[in-house]
Amino acid sequence: MTRRLSLFGATGSVGQSTLDLVRRDPGAWRVTVLTAHSDVAELARLAREFRPDVAVIADPRHYDALKEALAGTGIEAAAGSDALVAAAERPTDLVMAAIVGTAGLAPTMAALAAGYDVALANKEALVSAGALMMAAARLSGATILPVDSEHNAIFQCLAGGRIDQVRRIILTASGGPFRTMSAEEMARVTPAQAVAHPNWSMGAKISVDSATMMNKGLELIEAHHLFPVGLDRLEILVHPQSVIHSLVEYVDCSTLAQLGSPDMRIPIASALAWPERMATPCMPLDLAQIGRLDFAAPDEARFPATALCRAAVAEGGARPAQLNAANEVAVAAFLKGRIAFPAIVDLVKRVMDAEVPAVPQTLQDIFSVDAASRAAAQQFVDQYEHA
Repeated sequence: MTRRLSLFGATGSVGQSTLDLVRRDPGAWRVTVLTAHSDVAELARLAREFRPDVAVIADPRHYDALKEALAGTGIEAAAGSDALVAAAERPTDLVMAAIVGTAGLAPTMAALAAGYDVALANKEALVSAGALMMAAARLSGATILPVDSEHNAIFQCLAGGRIDQVRRIILTASGGPFRTMSAEEMARVTPAQAVAHPNWSMGAKISVDSATMMNKGLELIEAHHLFPVGLDRLEILVHPQSVIHSLVEYVDCSTLAQLGSPDMRIPIASALAWPERMATPCMPLDLAQIGRLDFAAPDEARFPATALCRAAVAEGGARPAQLNAANEVAVAAFLKGRIAFPAIVDLVKRVMDAEVPAVPQTLQDIFSVDAASRAAAQQFVDQYEHA
């Protein structure tokens, strides 16, 4: 039976991988919504290929260009944040939430409130508003299907088990491209080096987050919401080969691990087909060729981001939203050459040390914390630049 798919963030890496899988089984899916941030040409091309009911460009300045590109197709063109929310409320069977950053929070919340299952690839939404999102899903009966490779691995390892039987959950981390560098060497790294992930093909922002280990800290916060075993039962383990994507240890001390090639189409396929399975074109594992799997404890002296994230989620309230917003500003500043690599996490810590925001009660509270934290982070960026 053909299922309806709403794809938010169609032009990004997750969106492109999702559409690659849809192309391979066109009878299984009808794409009803496609969105992009500002890439009008690519969004229009995809819309002409997949024929959604509506195509939404988040940046309203590009509305006229999108409308012109889709003229005569019968595809509705829309633009702006309100249009994203309206698109998320359209009837569907699955929403793929792949917008990067807090820009994806409002449409994801709208989809959950409407009771639609969400394949969640937007970690910043859950980091910033995890309690609100999980409450919305419980209230509407929507299912959140994690797409991040680590959380999808945990989701798969929990199949057939119960959350109350879990002794601990272990998130694996590649360690990023600077895993073996000294602090002095990391002070001189360039944006080009930071976006060159050794295993995964990802966007610039998430690649930098992987290099600082902030990505793993954000995933720790996500896991805290998705798999409520208690923060003390969530651990991080450095695994450079990125073959084991996460592990679940049960109370009988048996441990289940999910293994796979470092290809995002595997966890995406798991979410698309759930509770079934679907074929992918991904390379199967050849463990004999891989030969060895290495593991190490994270070095939080050289990579303090994971400890910062653990402290933020332990404190709760608006702390994770504050951390996430400051990190987005810091990463953007680093990519523009305005601050050095070690200053990313240092800047985030400075923002968090400067103010303790009130506990958010609504989505608007989250957006207020996000805006204030971005402004504070931008001030620190200016100070770094002129120091």
